[in-house]
Amino acid sequence: MTTVSPSLDDSLEILRDADRMAPYMQDASGEAADQPPAQVARPRNTEEVAAFLRHCHEQGRPVCIQGGLTGLAGGAVPGRNEAVLTLERMNQVLDFDPVGGTVRVQAGMVLQALCDYVQERGWYFPMDLGARGSCQIGGNVATNAGGNRVLRYGTMRELVLGLEAVLADGIVLSMLNRGLKNNTGLDLKHLFIGTEGTLGVITQVVLRLFPLPQRRYSALLALEDFPSVVALLHRARGALAELSSFEVMWQDYLQAAAQRLDCRAPFDAAHPVYVLLEMEGRDRPESEALLEQFLGECLEAGVAVDAILPQSQEQAAQLWRLRDAIGEILSGMKPYVAFDVGIPLEHTDAFVRDIRQALSEAYPQARHLFFGHLGDGNLHLSTGPHAPDDLLAVEEKVYQAVQAVGGSISAEHGIGRIKKPFLHYSRNAVERDRMRAILQLLDPQQILNPGRVLDR
Repeated sequence: MTTVSPSLDDSLEILRDADRMAPYMQDASGEAADQPPAQVARPRNTEEVAAFLRHCHEQGRPVCIQGGLTGLAGGAVPGRNEAVLTLERMNQVLDFDPVGGTVRVQAGMVLQALCDYVQERGWYFPMDLGARGSCQIGGNVATNAGGNRVLRYGTMRELVLGLEAVLADGIVLSMLNRGLKNNTGLDLKHLFIGTEGTLGVITQVVLRLFPLPQRRYSALLALEDFPSVVALLHRARGALAELSSFEVMWQDYLQAAAQRLDCRAPFDAAHPVYVLLEMEGRDRPESEALLEQFLGECLEAGVAVDAILPQSQEQAAQLWRLRDAIGEILSGMKPYVAFDVGIPLEHTDAFVRDIRQALSEAYPQARHLFFGHLGDGNLHLSTGPHAPDDLLAVEEKVYQAVQAVGGSISAEHGIGRIKKPFLHYSRNAVERDRMRAILQLLDPQQILNPGRVLDR
């Protein structure tokens, strides 16, 4: 263990040995650095982060900021001559307010650990995604994570009350507001939410909590077409006040998930599309009866053609395992492209139909699987296997179709390195120019996560 400079606190751990730095060379995107990072800093607090950034700023050293390494856009992969700043040791709860329902944590705290901490104290943090056991709160904020319950609780942006960030030159910007209302001018915290570490390093976050639900109620419905999905969503929003999730799976995805998990498909007959919905609330007979009544009305009205109401939490978990099986499915589709796009609901049916046909005609050897958090317009498309030389053409084809319907090339995974060449499909020239101006203002030496999101 050495330090980068005698001026830095001796407690700041710096790794220089290539073997010890190896775990920091890639993230979950599959992209990998072509050489080890210049060094890896493992701070334990904001002061050490600030000291390290001041040193890098003085030396003109670019810095790659890392959280749980679960990102799918290559943003945490270190570039040439970059130092890595990992927040993995900054994993403590700093303050918990059981009266106001807030918690202040260091940015390196793992999402699942936070959820367990507040649940043990009778509170609930609703952010939920597949990487919950590894992803970190700071990364969730930096990428404005979405997940399964955006329909009810919003993205990470809606869950952050305040934060602390360290700028490129080591200046600490403290915005640790704990109130839901704070109308005192420009809310600077939003500069750091969703900007993927390009404007500053998030070190602390104040999060909004909710009363702990006593029980979750799930149901899986089979539908004959996408217009029925739209009708079901409208009905569910009006009838189920505690609706928290509305997940859509097309037939090809559900079949692939069942095969990969080596289990029976939920229904005896195959149907074009399925919806997995969830309610959260009190454990009472009235809630279950309300869901049963809702399902019955949907079946009677022809909105759905079949439905499964789990009789236990374990049966419900089995349904959710099908929805969450994409990681296992993708392992058998390499080389693949996994898209995370935002599509206006009114265009989703035509988009899926047209892009499926276009991909099937161009790449008949590949599978094209669709699912998504359709309550918030987030569609996931996974396609593969493809010849390596075809991957860029596949991306261009899909992102051009996304642009044509006024969608977003990234609904929740961010831009990072991988999607940077396609940013123009979602952000026009004026927007990109203003983004660069803000980057130049806060980081004129371009040391924080350079090469991510957009070229400067």
